[in-house]
Amino acid sequence: MAITYLKTAAPRPAVENKDVRDIVAIMLANIERDGEAAVRGYAEKLDGWTGEIVLSDAERKAACDRVPDALKDDIRFAQKNIRRFAEAQKATLGECEIEVMPGLIAGQKQIPVSSAGCYVPGGRYSHVASALMTITTAKVAGVKHISAVSPTRPDIGIPDPIVFAMDLCGADLILNLGGVQGIAAMAQGLFGGKPADILVGPGNSYVAEAKRMLFGEVGIDMFAGPTDSLVIADHTASADTVAWDLVSQAEHGIDSPVWLVATDKVLAEAVLDRVSALIASLPQPNAAAARTAWDERAEVILCDSREEAVQISDRYAPEHLQVQAEDLDWWLDRLSAYGSLFLGKETTVAFGDKTSGPNHVLPTSGAARYTGGLSVHKFTKTVTWQRCNEDASHELALRTARISRAEGMEGHARSAELRLRP
Repeated sequence: MAITYLKTAAPRPAVENKDVRDIVAIMLANIERDGEAAVRGYAEKLDGWTGEIVLSDAERKAACDRVPDALKDDIRFAQKNIRRFAEAQKATLGECEIEVMPGLIAGQKQIPVSSAGCYVPGGRYSHVASALMTITTAKVAGVKHISAVSPTRPDIGIPDPIVFAMDLCGADLILNLGGVQGIAAMAQGLFGGKPADILVGPGNSYVAEAKRMLFGEVGIDMFAGPTDSLVIADHTASADTVAWDLVSQAEHGIDSPVWLVATDKVLAEAVLDRVSALIASLPQPNAAAARTAWDERAEVILCDSREEAVQISDRYAPEHLQVQAEDLDWWLDRLSAYGSLFLGKETTVAFGDKTSGPNHVLPTSGAARYTGGLSVHKFTKTVTWQRCNEDASHELALRTARISRAEGMEGHARSAELRLRP
């Protein structure tokens, strides 16, 4: 086995920044105590927002009217694909009923959560697609109340295209809020909302930490870190295509790692030669973000065989995994740890991020080893039920009582034996 690192990343911190944890804990405690007043204070202090928190129907309409028709058509196109894929996922959710033994019937039901809070990132970029991914999927799952928040811009509020996307997808409540205060407001059901059963959507380190701290009190989609992407490429791949696919993902932010696993040295070195010029061609702040991410977080790994490439990829368990190589079905069969897989040169992570349908809220930081991304399943509870007749109850009671006493649980035994009485 011969694996060579042509470029390595700087060591990552062993633990999350303690300052972030402390700041988020204080903010959540203040909002828990002071409610909407604390939220308004943070909105003004952190985002410079002093306007209304709740977006009215009139403000929704005005924002939607300002969005160019061509962009509306593009957003509708993406939303249709996302909805169709989510509907196909929902069709895989089944209810069942089985006679486990004579007289004992058990089954399962699929019940959507009652309320969801969808966080749509703002800041450097206006993530229209995140509104489509989170709200549409919750709606298809059957969630009855959906709140949505996104960071404001001073004197503007939430950018119009995001408002249009939220409205199109069916958000019941839109709040001019970002950051920890937006997450907390949805969790508590402030400003006329309903307390969220689940909080979903990507965000910065403060948003991720707020969701982590609230987990248990509410559900969350996943513990999310910086977005990451890995490309597997062989001799058939285009160096320009591979380089652009890496650079396009590095522009997410300075802490977004990108990795190339190549089975061809000529291809790997060509990619290394091209990246710098591609980054330089980007506008700011994209170029600065991509440059730092590439310099500090990127890795280029050369493998002797595709089997080695699979081992490396599965070890990294990337959020996004692209394969630009021969025999795509072989890779589809062998790869096992990724958030979403993109097969062939005609496919790119950018499609998945924006328009193609499968959800772009995906596990990061190696979490793809044990979980998938956001789907209708995240908004749905699989619950079980059972009932039995007198004959089944009699046998169950005898066996339950004996097992319970073997465990030392006398109360359980007596509860079971009550069912033996005429």
